[in-house]
Amino acid sequence: MHQVFKLGRAALAFGIVGMLVSGQANAATATANLNVTATVSATCSISTTALAFGAYDPIGANNATPLDGTGAVIVTCTNGASAAVTLGQGANAAGGSTDAVPVRRMKDAAGVFLSYALYQDVAHTTTWGNTAGTSVAQTGSGTASSVTVYGRIAAGQNVASGAYSDTVVATVTF
Repeated sequence: MHQVFKLGRAALAFGIVGMLVSGQANAATATANLNVTATVSATCSISTTALAFGAYDPIGANNATPLDGTGAVIVTCTNGASAAVTLGQGANAAGGSTDAVPVRRMKDAAGVFLSYALYQDVAHTTTWGNTAGTSVAQTGSGTASSVTVYGRIAAGQNVASGAYSDTVVATVTF
């Protein structure tokens, strides 16, 4: 009887395994696609480094020679984004607010003006203004791109001694 019981248990175990295996053989499957999407927006950020001309000597070194200086506009745009960088007229510009290329001026504490210009190139031939026609085009790479601002104070301006300054707003349009 002990042997029969062992055989019965073995048959029962094989039967359970057989049912499990046959249950898997009868299983069905179905599939569906899961769509995954994202939108990457074109975006840009902008910062600047100051354009500091240093000492301007209207009766000595800068009587006949302009004083040049450089600053920078740093633009970071989404990879492939098209952008344009413009420079505003400055807080002390001469002329109307619609001038594409304003006469920019720094001012001292007494209200005296010292004129200067901003350019896109080291040769000082392409003025940098505040409209699309006087902007600098940029194509984003996802990393910071530094664009040099070339400044020039014209020679021989007869102004009083003192500290002169201006604030120019840099804008990136994308």
